[in-house]
Amino acid sequence: MQQLPIFVNLAGRQVILVGDGEPAEAKARLVRAAGGELVGEDSADAVMAFVAIDDDAEALAAATRLRARGLLVNVVDKPAMSDFLMGAIIDRSPVVVAISTAGASASLARALRTRFEALLPASLGPLARAILAARDAVSGLHPTPNDRRRLWERALAEGGPLDPFAALSEPEAAVSRVVEGASTVTPQLLVIGVRSSDPGDLTLNQLNALARCDALVVEGPVAPAIIDRARRDAARLDAVSDPLPAGLTVVLRDEA
Repeated sequence: MQQLPIFVNLAGRQVILVGDGEPAEAKARLVRAAGGELVGEDSADAVMAFVAIDDDAEALAAATRLRARGLLVNVVDKPAMSDFLMGAIIDRSPVVVAISTAGASASLARALRTRFEALLPASLGPLARAILAARDAVSGLHPTPNDRRRLWERALAEGGPLDPFAALSEPEAAVSRVVEGASTVTPQLLVIGVRSSDPGDLTLNQLNALARCDALVVEGPVAPAIIDRARRDAARLDAVSDPLPAGLTVVLRDEA
């Protein structure tokens, strides 16, 4: 990655905005939407800053002053002068998707946002809030972290009862049905024959299985790039156990 994607909590915090015109107004709207308080350059309590000045020399001077105070600075439309960049945003609060091209092309980021906007239904935000509200109920019915993870993975999978890409008319009711009616998880075993070091040679189903596996067994000199596609907190086993643990065990078997 060229940059680390983060989401900053600005509620009740001060943000410096230097400049005027429509670029400055656009950043002001974003800061206010996130609950931030816009202040001038003389504020001593700001946590970050935006510079919206067309002239390169003036913009660089302002960014240098602010950066010298330890602030992270975004210079609008000047990625080379910026400490952080603003992506194209899709807002389905509390779900927020941001798309960045590391400054390569704002038009490409906007084009991607337009396509993704059409894929994400308006029910996505209410679904996230319903899942949050069900947290205590889920903890009571499914006491272990693995039980809860499997519950949500099955429900949120493509075609599942909480498929996030499907429009849900009553997200809260759908979440309640999932939480109260989940079935026991049975052990599963999947062996993936690996014939190259390129993860792109794996099928989508194989990549999906690696991303959600509960346990991983590696047989032979499988490339690290392949192993890295497995869920990071999946248990690493030396061999397939008997009996199998609950959930999905994936075996990566070198067949090169």
